Amino acid sequence: MNGLLFQLPTKVTKSNLKAAMQQAIEIEIATIPVYLYTYYSITRAPNQSNMETQILADMKATQEGKKQPKTDAELAEAAKNLALDIMVFANKAGALIMSVAVEEMLHMSLSSNVKSALGKYGGVPELVGKTPKIWPAYLPGHVPAFPINRGKLNKEQLKAFLLIESPLPFKNKEGEEGKAIEYTTIGEYYQKIMDCIENELDDKDFKPNAPQLLSEKGYYAQNNIDTIYYDENHKPQFSNEDDSGGLIHVRSKASAIKAMEEIVEQGEGATQTIHIEISEKIEADIKLTGDHLTPEGNVVCPLFPLGTGMTNPLDYDDKDKKELSHFDKFLNIYCTIERKNHELNTFLGTENFDFTNYFVKDLPLNPSTSDYPTAIQNVSNLTNAIYTYIFVMSEVCYKTAGHKQYEIFMFGIHKSMIWLLGVLCDSMSYMTYIDASGKLQNVAPTFEDYNFDNGSSPKDQIIALAGIAMATGSTVTEGMLGRIKDLPDVPLETYLIENQADIV
Repeated sequence: MNGLLFQLPTKVTKSNLKAAMQQAIEIEIATIPVYLYTYYSITRAPNQSNMETQILADMKATQEGKKQPKTDAELAEAAKNLALDIMVFANKAGALIMSVAVEEMLHMSLSSNVKSALGKYGGVPELVGKTPKIWPAYLPGHVPAFPINRGKLNKEQLKAFLLIESPLPFKNKEGEEGKAIEYTTIGEYYQKIMDCIENELDDKDFKPNAPQLLSEKGYYAQNNIDTIYYDENHKPQFSNEDDSGGLIHVRSKASAIKAMEEIVEQGEGATQTIHIEISEKIEADIKLTGDHLTPEGNVVCPLFPLGTGMTNPLDYDDKDKKELSHFDKFLNIYCTIERKNHELNTFLGTENFDFTNYFVKDLPLNPSTSDYPTAIQNVSNLTNAIYTYIFVMSEVCYKTAGHKQYEIFMFGIHKSMIWLLGVLCDSMSYMTYIDASGKLQNVAPTFEDYNFDNGSSPKDQIIALAGIAMATGSTVTEGMLGRIKDLPDVPLETYLIENQADIV
């Protein structure tokens, strides 16, 4: 099936646990370019004055020819208030989406920790070259299958996010059938793995000394500059809470299950089980979750905004009920757009007035580097090489330990993800070009795996790509080139890593 990531048998057992863990890792990887792409479609700090002027002009245009149009004073007040609302919401929406992307990287690491610790039932996680090659892509084994795209922020894209993170099964008449291990939610898939580990393995099957990413090393930080936003009172809000979870050293069945439970609850929200009596002879444990998706896969916005006192406690993933799950973060954004647009269209007497047009860039759907002219291809190739290098470095972290692992992660992955990739992706999302028909087209980062060759190290190839981009007049600067030169030099071949004593 086009876009299917790969195929596996239909049940998790000891015989295919290694493949099942790799599938889990690739499910997490598949979401990262999707969430990042949408994040970079958002202008988090639009020009408030220019925006207010444009909103007012657009609102006045909607009133032309109406029998009882809104007065200029009413429209001016509405435009001012909307511009203020957008300043807060655009920043918040971006922070929430980036906070999920950060936790997806955490989930990739937690699943990789489990696989690395599983000994003969696991092994070294395969992270390089696992970004979907065909778009739309499909989560392997999800029933029903549904397309996921690299697209700009809108309700359609958010609905796909909600289907990815949904704690509830749903139907999709337009979906295609997958052929991997079947599951109706990601939580159900991880439960299959947890059941296998609980029922078929012993603690002696785990190898706790196998390389893992450990919490005490400081590798994972819940928040960075891109996951923080400011509320209407200009107070900083942190999208991820300290008590919602972090890296876990997998040593045993219990710690492996704890790692996967963390993944599920961060994505789908807290769960609880109640025991009910169905009849005199039948009893069952029923898993409770949030309830904002119908069996047909339609979104149901809660009566009360998420985060208020009336919010379902199952919408959260932390003990103090401060951080919403991935599903509910996306639901928050979706329903805010739904409510605000309904309010605006009711006020203006219109049907299609959409306030997201004022802070969402009109990026193309599922672009490829080959779509762009040469100068922009050069920037896209550099961006994709750095994106891919993050996975190269991450995979090597599961082949080495000690100081070398620390150096790779702290001075390589953090710098690449937070600074280099962020600057390049943001700059690309503001680029344009004229196509062969003379039409102005927008540009976006493509998040494609870059194919490093074996003739030189990936770092040397990235430096060369930066030089090519600079020579063609792109936004790549000497300062960025300097930061690239400071990255750890990680070869594609593990046996070439320095400090062989660190290799496990």
